[in-house]
Amino acid sequence: MDEKGTASASGKPAFRHRFPAGVLPLVEVATLAVAIVVPFAFAERTDLVTLATNVLILSLLAISFDLCWGLSGIMSFGQALFFGVAGYVIALVGRDLEFSHIWGTLPLALVVGFLLAALLGSFLLLGRKAPTTIFVALGTLTGSYAAERLVSGWQYVGAGNGLSSVKLLQVGSYELVEGVPFYFLALSVLAVVYTASRILVRSQLGLVLAGMRQNEERLAFFGYRVQLFKALVFSLAGGVAGVSGALYSYHQGFIGPGNMGPGLSTTAVLYCLFGGSGTLIGPVLGTAAVEVITYALADVDEIKSIWPVLLGLVLLGVVLFQPKGILGFFVSDRERIGSYGAPPEDRG
Repeated sequence: MDEKGTASASGKPAFRHRFPAGVLPLVEVATLAVAIVVPFAFAERTDLVTLATNVLILSLLAISFDLCWGLSGIMSFGQALFFGVAGYVIALVGRDLEFSHIWGTLPLALVVGFLLAALLGSFLLLGRKAPTTIFVALGTLTGSYAAERLVSGWQYVGAGNGLSSVKLLQVGSYELVEGVPFYFLALSVLAVVYTASRILVRSQLGLVLAGMRQNEERLAFFGYRVQLFKALVFSLAGGVAGVSGALYSYHQGFIGPGNMGPGLSTTAVLYCLFGGSGTLIGPVLGTAAVEVITYALADVDEIKSIWPVLLGLVLLGVVLFQPKGILGFFVSDRERIGSYGAPPEDRG
């Protein structure tokens, strides 16, 4: 018997040569390990624990964009719309109804984001003709901008000042404030969303999404209602962004017009592109890298006035010279895009 195994009576190999699982699982495990250690390593630095919590929360927003663009080919410049609206809703529920229990408000944020995305998606994606990428991008961008201008002049929601003193998130009788407990709540939610997204990607629906991403016209030729699948994924991504907005509102104790405008929507795009779109873990790494670089540059007195320019140059350099993001240095195109079905030698 050689190293590849013996052949069976049918002429097929007795067992398949096993290749390494790939880089992405190692990156995922390493990222989870670092995330678990962070709050203990920086227990004396509450500012760094707060920064790390923000990274986890904004990673949900980045994943919601990756579900749209990296996995489905939907260029959405309006993810902050679902983020901000859900954040406003749970803030108003806390203020007017004095209700902030986790078992009610996080599912509410998920539903709000999902339904709002479904409404916008039905308009942008389910027309008689397949929409162009530019049409969807500008449509989502317009929705985000219009919502920002609306709440900026609406006194009921605080107008330009936003809503501050958001009621604390309650887990039973315990109220969560920023710190280690909130950090692990955000990490748990991110882990659940990430796992669910990974399962979706490896499911039959994920196979359809991969087909849409690679050749949408051919998939439509085979009879798949491509735009309906896109609307479904767009709605799911809106739900994820809604949960992110609710957690952000509770953690910051504030939600304002800028949290649903084009600025944050564009930032979510940068998170995803910087880390590596289409990988799910890439947006998480991109969010961490951008937020840490921002925090570090903003804290240096000599460059406080120009740090946004420096950050922009770093991001521009990555997008221009490594369009696959930082994960592109370690992950092959085959692993990033994914493979489905049996290996070629097992077919026929």
